[in-house]
Amino acid sequence: MRTFDYVRATSVTEAADALATRPGARCLGGGTNLVDLMKLGVERPATLVDVSRLPLDTIEEMPDGSLRVGATVRNSDLAAHPVVRDRWPALSQALLAGASGQLRNAATTGGNLLQRTRCPYFQDVTKPCNKREPGSGCGARDGVHRDHAVLGHSAHCIATHPSDMAVALSALDARVELYGAQGARSVAAAEFHRLPGDRPERDTVIEPGEIVTGVVLPAATAGVPSAYRKARDRASYAFALASVAALVRVDDGVVTQAGIAFGALAHRPWRARRAEEALVGAAPTEAAFEYAVDLELSAAQHLRDNAYKVPLARALAVDVLTRLTAAART
Repeated sequence: MRTFDYVRATSVTEAADALATRPGARCLGGGTNLVDLMKLGVERPATLVDVSRLPLDTIEEMPDGSLRVGATVRNSDLAAHPVVRDRWPALSQALLAGASGQLRNAATTGGNLLQRTRCPYFQDVTKPCNKREPGSGCGARDGVHRDHAVLGHSAHCIATHPSDMAVALSALDARVELYGAQGARSVAAAEFHRLPGDRPERDTVIEPGEIVTGVVLPAATAGVPSAYRKARDRASYAFALASVAALVRVDDGVVTQAGIAFGALAHRPWRARRAEEALVGAAPTEAAFEYAVDLELSAAQHLRDNAYKVPLARALAVDVLTRLTAAART
């Protein structure tokens, strides 16, 4: 690990200014991903801007029924929060499915969103990787890619985003709050992460000098039945092979609201808009769920060794949707 400067930010403005004026600066929150990548030589920041002591560690119920989660709220605290568990259970389930208890006690909301891919070619500086070193090639495409993307990938990158939390936030119509030189703004969680295209080194839509300040869970999805389901190689402490977060409201025998997002299938959480559109107005039957999910996954382009991800994701999604609507069918 090479030497670096350290700035302990005392305000959001100070943190944003440090990121904007110090080339190569990175935010340090819980450090559960960044520090590991620094040890591997993947990340080599000239400056670490410590945001862990900023006043962004609260969870607030807002007057309009939404819930604001500060960027430095720990994953374990967010998963255990009674309002989250009651009104947005898919988020709590997704957080508990990720990492270990020790890591959840350190990892933050903002850091979870900003974690980098776990692609072994990205993490190994001796291997070609366009995300780590643009123009060097993608070693995974013709190499080991069992865990890689089947949706939205490009010739430049087939990596997947590893977050469980981000998948749930996408399905729940959450928004990510940002602050930078141009002031505050928010973006939909489903649009926060980018597909690789020809710029795989850019994971998110964050502009230089911006900092994540929080996440807002909207009132429109509060209390709607939701769930998260994850398939992995072992029962705990493993990244998803495929996952799904879904919420479904049924009124008078038809689906009136749907939100579906897949994890581990793409460079970002994959919001299943085509499936949602197919479901709204339909009866909540297994046949309807199968049709909608197949419509979404028809866009998949699997590689040599990861075709299994498509039927796996299909089975997960149909099962979650069926379970969520069981009460409406009785």
